[in-house]
Amino acid sequence: MSHPVPAVMRYWANQPLALKGLVVVALPLTILLGALILLYVASNVESRAEDDVRRAFAIQRDTHQVHALLAEAAAGVRGYLLTREERFLEPYRKAEAELPQVMQRLDRAIRDQEVRRGFERVSALTTRKREGLRNLLALSDQVGRTGNASTPIEPALIANKIVLDAMREEIENIQRREAIVLDQRRTRVEEARRGYLILTAISAGVGLLGSLAAVYLFSTGIVRRVRLLEGNAERLARGEALAQFPEDADELGRLAQRLARASTLLRGREQELRDSEERFRLVIEGVSDYGIFALDPEGRVTSWNLGAERIKGWQAHEIMGEHFSRFYPAETSDYLPAAMLDRARQDGTAEDEGWRVRQDGSRFWANVVITALHDERGELRGFAKVTRDITDRRRTEEALRLAREEAINASRAKSEFLSRTSHELRTPMSAILGFGQLLELDQEQFTERHRSAIAQIMKAGRHLLSLINDLLDISSIEAGGTELVIERIDLRDLLDEVYALAAPIVAASGLRFELKDPSAPLFVMGDRRRVVQVILNLVANSAKYNRTGAMVRLACRQNGPHIRVEVEDDGPGVEPADVSRLFTPFDRLGQQNRTKVEGTGLGLALSKQLIESMGGQIGFDSQVQGALFWFELPQELLPLRNGREVPVATENEPG
Repeated sequence: MSHPVPAVMRYWANQPLALKGLVVVALPLTILLGALILLYVASNVESRAEDDVRRAFAIQRDTHQVHALLAEAAAGVRGYLLTREERFLEPYRKAEAELPQVMQRLDRAIRDQEVRRGFERVSALTTRKREGLRNLLALSDQVGRTGNASTPIEPALIANKIVLDAMREEIENIQRREAIVLDQRRTRVEEARRGYLILTAISAGVGLLGSLAAVYLFSTGIVRRVRLLEGNAERLARGEALAQFPEDADELGRLAQRLARASTLLRGREQELRDSEERFRLVIEGVSDYGIFALDPEGRVTSWNLGAERIKGWQAHEIMGEHFSRFYPAETSDYLPAAMLDRARQDGTAEDEGWRVRQDGSRFWANVVITALHDERGELRGFAKVTRDITDRRRTEEALRLAREEAINASRAKSEFLSRTSHELRTPMSAILGFGQLLELDQEQFTERHRSAIAQIMKAGRHLLSLINDLLDISSIEAGGTELVIERIDLRDLLDEVYALAAPIVAASGLRFELKDPSAPLFVMGDRRRVVQVILNLVANSAKYNRTGAMVRLACRQNGPHIRVEVEDDGPGVEPADVSRLFTPFDRLGQQNRTKVEGTGLGLALSKQLIESMGGQIGFDSQVQGALFWFELPQELLPLRNGREVPVATENEPG
């Protein structure tokens, strides 16, 4: 339970420290001066000697006060430079106000010539010291205005310190000289003092009482509270609650209030930090798909989450403090962990995929990211490591890679088989056709039945030879062995040539063949012979399968950066379900009618591969009635790539 504080004590506690210090110092001096006055009044005989004594004490006091005022002013200026708070300039302003008076008193009081010479040196040092303090304040204001941290404040502080040390030495010399003079004067009046021992004792007693009172005031007003502040500072450092401090209005009271506010703010921030760390810990520990843990700068484990435990098998108490190289297999544990940490130090982060080891010795394929952690000064504090088990993904990728390799090998084997088979069939087929042609030369000698048989032999042989040639073309293209002669082709001339070649084929089917010439010259880049082969193939298909229509149309036009060639008919068209099978080798649509329409099932597939090998594309558009096949070729060439020029589309007209 707190007791009410007397009004006098409250008034004393609320006074500034400077006033309290002044009272504490002035009270004993006042009592002493009173005692001297009593002695002076008591005896005129001793008055002159006592005047000299008082003058000596006054000189000592004033010289001490000069040093004290300047020291306090210098401390205040330093405090102002550090905090920019105006209250620290109170000692400086006090010194500026009182120093001229004190110096005048010293000037009037000093009689001794040696002391006078010391006083003149002190006076010069005092002037320099005051000018130095003013210079420091001016430099501080300049830094505040310009923000230039390179202003030479530190040399000025050192220079002022040197001046203050020199002044202290001069004042000590003056006080030593005054002490000598005082001893001389005391010797002369010693006999006079003996007569007034009683009065001196009374004065001493009064002075002792005054000193005790000053000590009491100093202890209750300053020392006790300073100790309480010291205890609160220690509690603040330990994060404990502060002890209650008197609500005084002086500097110590205000300092205690600021300390209490700082303690409240610090405890609040510590609580927020603990709450934030707890939330972060709960988030990290709750992640089970990723192993997230921390390493110290040497690579030892300092934290461990649930995901790391699930993936690697170690519990936290089993792995904490262990080096993370334990997670690496024997073939990489000697160099890879250190290399990962070095990369993270240099680049900020390091990522790797490879085999890692669980606690039971089994292996898993992991994706690992290590991130370097630095504090606000940029010093390395450790690493954050995130591990993800991607063994299933790697198995899937490996299976896909093997399947792709098997498909490539199967396609290569198929191409090689077709190529060998075609070459093997071509030799006897050439002999069959050769002998058939010989028979045709002498067919007039045979009966009608034999001539029909010879015609069927030649028809079947030519069909088989066409099939063999198509197989050779497809296998050659798939094997990358087709040599294309890419050149600039005038499509108008090429279509005229194709029209002349294909007209008999269309006419044989009883259809009308239409050619739609382009309105302007159109040029493409491609192999002329292969382009003619593709167009003849498309026209022949339209003529063969157009059993209900009346015409086949051939045209070309500009289509953006490409040139499009179109072959259109007005026949039955293609069923939507069969469109995706159009360009599949050996897949002849409408096989139920294959006895009526000849074909190998390779024409469209070969056309597709030829167009794509020239950098173009081929396709089919359904019509309301009939079918429309088209292909597009580019107008320019890419730069050389792998030693060959490849066609590429461009919007510029060839010149």
